[in-house]
Amino acid sequence: MKKDKTNKITNRFYLVSIGLFIFSLLLIFKLLYLQINEGEYYKELAQKRTLKNFELQASRGNIYSDDKSILATSVTKYEIRWDSKVPSKEIFERNIISLGEKLADLFGKEKSFYVKKMKQARESNNRYLLIANNLTFSQYKKMISFPIFNLPAFKGGVIVESKVVRVNPFGKIAERTIGYERKDASGKYLRVGLEGAYSQILRGENGRRLKQKIANGQWKPINDNNEKEPTEGYDLYSTINLGIQDIVHHELLAQLENYEADHGTAIVMETNSGDIKAISNLGRTLDGNYYEKLNYAIGESNEPGSTFKLISLIAALEDKVVSVEDIIDTGNGVLNIYDGKVKDSKKGGYGKITVSKAFEMSSNTGIVKIIYDNYKNNPENFVNRIFNIGINNSLDLPIKGEALPKIPHPSDSNWNGLSLPWMAFGYGILLTPIQILTFYNAIANNGEMVKPKFINRISGYSEKKSKVFNKKVLNPSICSNSTLKEIKKMMFNVVDKKWGTAYNIRDPELNISGKTGTCQVDYSKGEIQYISSFVGYFPSKKPIYSCIVVIHRPNKKKGYYGSQVAAPVFKNIAKKIFNRTPKLKEIEDFNLDDKLIKVSNNLNTSNQFMPNLKGMKAIDAINILEKMELNISVKGSGDVVSQSIPKGVKVISKQKIILELS
Repeated sequence: MKKDKTNKITNRFYLVSIGLFIFSLLLIFKLLYLQINEGEYYKELAQKRTLKNFELQASRGNIYSDDKSILATSVTKYEIRWDSKVPSKEIFERNIISLGEKLADLFGKEKSFYVKKMKQARESNNRYLLIANNLTFSQYKKMISFPIFNLPAFKGGVIVESKVVRVNPFGKIAERTIGYERKDASGKYLRVGLEGAYSQILRGENGRRLKQKIANGQWKPINDNNEKEPTEGYDLYSTINLGIQDIVHHELLAQLENYEADHGTAIVMETNSGDIKAISNLGRTLDGNYYEKLNYAIGESNEPGSTFKLISLIAALEDKVVSVEDIIDTGNGVLNIYDGKVKDSKKGGYGKITVSKAFEMSSNTGIVKIIYDNYKNNPENFVNRIFNIGINNSLDLPIKGEALPKIPHPSDSNWNGLSLPWMAFGYGILLTPIQILTFYNAIANNGEMVKPKFINRISGYSEKKSKVFNKKVLNPSICSNSTLKEIKKMMFNVVDKKWGTAYNIRDPELNISGKTGTCQVDYSKGEIQYISSFVGYFPSKKPIYSCIVVIHRPNKKKGYYGSQVAAPVFKNIAKKIFNRTPKLKEIEDFNLDDKLIKVSNNLNTSNQFMPNLKGMKAIDAINILEKMELNISVKGSGDVVSQSIPKGVKVISKQKIILELS
């Protein structure tokens, strides 16, 4: 009985042993099978879970003004972390007190704070302790000279990471035109202005750095070198002139505040080249302040009102349906067409006046009679003449968001009996300020319509990679020379003659040519508001610049006519630009064909304007000044608290500047 029981136990033991042996064989076989057939797969899977390539952001290219001042640049910020397991016990204990003192001196905290923090990290095996972030280059260089941190990474455990931050040294000046590129919450890019339009060129090519996953879900770089170094983006040299931009910005801002307007825009274009020298867009906030909310100059289209009368008159003169000396009877200043009324701003009307005075006085009834009487039986001729000018086409600007022009045509389904007379004085039409300016600039440019240009060139590290942007002609001749001559004279008279709508901005030292505009808006909402505008060029005889000023919804109690609200801004801009960089000064009457007296202005083309450096980190300010090729002297350490050359002052290459640091 006892023997049988022993045999049963023995048999069971053998059975279990055999089972375990078979299981071991199966396990070994499975492991060999996995190693041979699927080993690479699991190896890659493990690496994916513990090793990962992180993208390193490339430094974006700079954006420069036309005088090589920096409008936008990238500054590198540094983050210092520490692997507490790397330093030996001897290295740590010998240097921790000295390291704590150095960190305390640099960041202003107690030595004990850093000593305790790093000892706790050693005890908890923290392999990715954050020591400091958002460091400037000078702070970073100091830190890696400290005890322990000055050792190679495999001995000291210091981990250095960097990121690139975009900086606009001139703050809000031309902010919307310079623009930005950002990612929203969904990961999509938001691209605005030049930063957005040329994002691929500015962005460069990102690099890669291999990191290993450690405790607490953190990732630590495996070595000091990157798998792929980031490649910096190319630089943009814009057409923006900082001096002119500053003038335009502050003159527009002052008038918006004075008239409590909703928003406004002003653009200055170089006549022959089409270079945009300044563009300012300011909108009002709820608290009454103004900032660059939207690019109204490019993206907002409105009825141009009286500024469109010039286009209407060119069509009539080109088709020879009138001459400038023909007499137009404006009657009592009210013209009834079907169930609509066209009214002049002057009560009682202007009576019988010439075609030229109808334009110079901005008579609505006069211009409408010219167009309606001569084209009502064949409106296609009028509209097609406008289309031949090219004002109906998009400018195809690099900055995104351009609103498309809208010019009614008799083939449209909503064309009616009021369409022709209404469009004659700028209603039922939609154009942006930059589209209107492009047309007026063609008048100043002897009939040649050129495309607005924002970039002069793109440069990389090799001249072979540079790209130059030349002038692009949209229409070599918008009208005949005879029409152009008459139009120029009338635009001059708008400002120069007492009956002209902009006589209030006449200046004895600077001849200005242009056209006022006052357009009603919100008339369908019960309370009429206005858009005030003035567009033209200067000097009148040989124009250098064209300009448009558009101000939306000024306080009607203070004024709303284009001559009151927009024209003075134009004059102030023109006067300050002219006095700042005079090329030709007219001293004779426009109607006389006398010589012009040339005033030499031998400006150094390398002139730049000093940005506001106060509050910036020293290394960031130094980076900017070095790119401006200035002779820099620094006193103290820390942030910039004062600069010997104030913001906005013109400087030249090699000029000395002293920075005082906190």
